[in-house]
Amino acid sequence: MCTIEKQAVIQALLLSTWLQRLYFIIRSFFMSLLGVVITFVYIMYFGKIDIYLGLILGVIVFVATFMITRLFDVQIVRATKSVVRWLGKYDRLRDFIMNHF
Repeated sequence: MCTIEKQAVIQALLLSTWLQRLYFIIRSFFMSLLGVVITFVYIMYFGKIDIYLGLILGVIVFVATFMITRLFDVQIVRATKSVVRWLGKYDRLRDFIMNHF
């Protein structure tokens, strides 16, 4: 196998890894934002939350945000690909994100 072919394979694998990692980061970010909004609305409406209700609400919020982000999976993948293309221009920022998140 030629070194050019090896480099092409390595670059393809690296891009795939970046896509998967950034997909997870972006989806987790959206899930946390949705979870904060749902929890905030609940607390504003009822005024308080105890430990048992917090645990139940946490599970419900996680499942709800998971389902919502699955509905928008195509858009999240598209956003991830555009972020990868954009990060291709900024090596230091890309390396920071990939190494710390």
